[in-house]
Formats: sequence, structure tokens, C-alpha cells
Amino acid sequence: MSPILLLLLLLLSSFQASCVSVGSRSILRELSNPDIPDAAADLNSTNFDEVLRNSPASFSIVEFFSHWCPVCRNYKPHYEKVARLFSGPHAAHPGVIFIARVDCELKLNTKLCDRFSVDRYPMLLWGSPSKFASGGWEPGQDKSEICIIDDGRTADSLLNWINKQLGSSYDLDDEKYEYEHLPQNTSDLGQIVRAIYDVEEATSNAFQIIFNHKMIKSETRAPLIRFLQVLVAHHPSRRCRKGSAEILVNFGDLWPSNLWSVTKQEAVISHGKDALKSFRICGKAVPRGYWIFCQGSRQESTGYSCGLWVLLHSLSVRVEDVESQVTFTAICDFIHKFSICQDCHQHFYKMCSSVSSPFNKMRDLALWLWTTHNTINERLMVEEASLGTGNQKFPKIIWPSKELCPTCYLSMSTKSNGSILIDWNKDQVFNFLVGYYGKMLESSYKDEDLIRDDGSSGSLVDDGATTTNAVAVPVGAALAIAAASCAFGALACFWRSRQKKRKFLSHLHPLKNI
Repeated sequence: MSPILLLLLLLLSSFQASCVSVGSRSILRELSNPDIPDAAADLNSTNFDEVLRNSPASFSIVEFFSHWCPVCRNYKPHYEKVARLFSGPHAAHPGVIFIARVDCELKLNTKLCDRFSVDRYPMLLWGSPSKFASGGWEPGQDKSEICIIDDGRTADSLLNWINKQLGSSYDLDDEKYEYEHLPQNTSDLGQIVRAIYDVEEATSNAFQIIFNHKMIKSETRAPLIRFLQVLVAHHPSRRCRKGSAEILVNFGDLWPSNLWSVTKQEAVISHGKDALKSFRICGKAVPRGYWIFCQGSRQESTGYSCGLWVLLHSLSVRVEDVESQVTFTAICDFIHKFSICQDCHQHFYKMCSSVSSPFNKMRDLALWLWTTHNTINERLMVEEASLGTGNQKFPKIIWPSKELCPTCYLSMSTKSNGSILIDWNKDQVFNFLVGYYGKMLESSYKDEDLIRDDGSSGSLVDDGATTTNAVAVPVGAALAIAAASCAFGALACFWRSRQKKRKFLSHLHPLKNI
């Protein structure tokens, strides 16, 4: 064998060995260290206050650490094990505790870590998210609503500390959507304040269903525009009002009105879906992937329909009298055109069609929706009882319960078939609806520490909550109303082009007489 051939063989065998070695190490690395995303949120001084201020969780834990600290690196698996119980796609108890971390060795976090008197690594602080966003912590501070966790060096000890603090019995082996510790939201009047997050979740889910199922067509454009106008003026969430306005302003570009041929219609639908990746109707943090007020005892019973009902009830008590009939039509058409549950939209639209005279008062609309909801619940209670498909922890009830509104009941009696006959005090029911879905739902955003976009403090729902006639006027005029009701800085950029606005108005001109 020639020296050259021998050299070539040696090089070839060396190359094959190195390939096998690298491949083997790669396989071993994948088996021993799977790429699981962190459940704890990595925050810094640029997003700390905003993220915590907007968190729907009741409590928060923030770990202050240093990336060079060996103890911190060894502690991370313990911290992540607890974090995965409360955060991430497989969280067993989402929405209860927001778990985050801050690297104090990064220069941009120096002032943030000083704000919380960080003097050791790792250091864990506990408190409500809003208190983290609005303040700081000092050792020995009296009556501080943020406290240090002094016994959390392992996953077990940290979870035990949490359970003692909350009076809960969470376990590291808890599985997703097994809510054994949930309070009954049917009898706790105060729980509605957290439903704002589920309303945002339901709104986002509803529009994702519309986009994903390509439901925006030439015959469904007008009903969707009318519903968006209602959301711009009266959605209880400021974020969703803003996002609805952004979609409404860009509607003509996303879905042009000349959808004549099937081929062109498909192209426009695909274009609209792609363009909407940059639009999030309730902000970039939504959808969160879990429910709070509307959560069920298992995954299949969690809360889209509940969140959507809360949204509709909220809209019904926020409109002016002159908007009642237009809002009724917008709600009925939205459910009829965009609900993918066939029985749901057929039953609902049948009840809409049975209304013989227009609504002249907001009170009439609110009470009609309340009656409709109870009628549907009565039918579903019978079906679920016979099939055993109901949510046993949160069964459907005639609503509101006597615990929630004792003055709503004049008398109760039992029919021969076992059903309950209730004589309602409708004046009290209406007062309850206005307070429950109006003032109380707003109160979840009335945090004295919450800052508006312009730097002033106040309630997020106050912006644009004043009633407009967006649903009672032509679409062109509704754009100006949308701008007035959503007058915050971020939306201004969508009006920067006069040509774009003129183009939008020209697209919607044929819809003015709808």
C-alpha cells in the first residue's frame, strides 16, 4: 500500500471517529439536559414595573441573583420546579403566583436591585405584583407589604413556605387543571374584579377563532365592524379598546371590501391573517393560556364561554339608552356569524329573533341578556345532568345566586317536575347587573399605583369609558369617535398618514348605510 493511500485511510477513519464522537455527545446532551424553557420570567429595569403591574396574579415572588454565583446556579432547578407549578403552558395552578427573577450583576439592574436592598444572593421577596411595581423594600421596614422569604432554599421548603402563607396545600406533583383549592366564584361577590383578565382572554380567543377559521368574508365584514365599534367604545378593558380600535382603523387594508372571486377572497383572507400577527386585540400579554375567574376543575371545563358571557353582560350595562338596539343587533349578529358551536349560535339567534320590538333602554337590553343566559343555563343543566358532563365544582345555576343578591329574590317555589320557580325583583336584578358587571368589573383596574400612558395616575377603564355613539352612527363617523374614546399615545401612530386614513374611509364608504 502506497504511503499516500495509507494517509488517506487514516484521515478518513479519524473523520468518522470524530463524527461518531460528536454525535454521541450530542445525543447524551439531549438526554441529560432537555431544552425546557424557563417558567420564571427574567425581568430587568426596563420591563420590571410594567410586567408586574399588568400581571393578573394575586401574589408574586421575585428572586434577585447573580449569574456568576455558584449557589444561584445550583438553586435555579429548585426555583424552576416551583415556578412550573404556577407559570408556563403546563402549570397546574396558573394565575395564582407570578414568579420572576432579576440578575443584579447586570449594570442596567443596579438601581432596581438597590430599590429592593439586595445584599445577598439568592434573595427571594414576596408580595403583590402591584406593590413590586410601585415601590421597594428595606430590611426591618414596618408594615411593608413586601416581605423576604427566609426558608426557600429547596423546592420543597419554598412550596411549604407558600402553603403556610396562603393556607393552601399545593404539591410539586400537582397536574395541570386539577383545581382542588378553588373558591366558589358563584357566591363570592368580590371575585368578579378579577374577571377582567378572563374577558381579555375570551376576547382574544374569539378573534383568534375568527382568524384561524377564515371567517371574515364579504358577507361577514359588516357584522364584525359593528361589533368592533361596540368594543372600541365599551369594552371594560382599556387594552382591548385600544386593540379593537387599531384593527378597526386598519380593517380596510386587512380585508378589502371587493372580495368578489373565491380565489381573490382566499388570498385576502390569508393576507389578513398574516397581517394580524402584528395586531393583538388585547395587548401582547394576551392570550395568557389560562383562566382566573372562569377557571374550571379540569381543562375541558375551563372558561371561554364564561369569559364571553362576562364580556356580553359587561357591554350590555355600559351602553347608553340610544345605543341599546344597535348593541343588541351587534351582539346577536356576532354570535350568529362567528360562533363555531352550531347549536350555540342557532339557539342564541333564535332567542334574538323572538324579540318583537326594539330596545329603547339599556335596562331592557341588560335584563334580556340576563334572562337569555338563565334560559340557556336551565336547558344545559338538564342536558349535563342526564349525560354527566357538567363541571361538578362549578355547576350551572340560575343566576345570580341568593348569596350574591338576596334582594333579587321575591319568592322561590318548586314546580311539580322538580325545577325551581323564582319570582324576581327585576329592579334589584338590574341594579345588581350594573354594579357587578360595571363598577365592580372596572375596579380591578383601579389601582392607585397604575400609571397611564401620559404619565398620570388613575384608572385604566376611565379612558374612553364615557359613552359614545360609535354604534349608532355611520362607520366613517365612528372612526373619529374611536379616536376620541381611545385617545392615548400609542394609537396616534396609526393616524400619522393622512393618505392611509383617506384610503380607509373610501373602503368603508359602502357600509355607511348598514
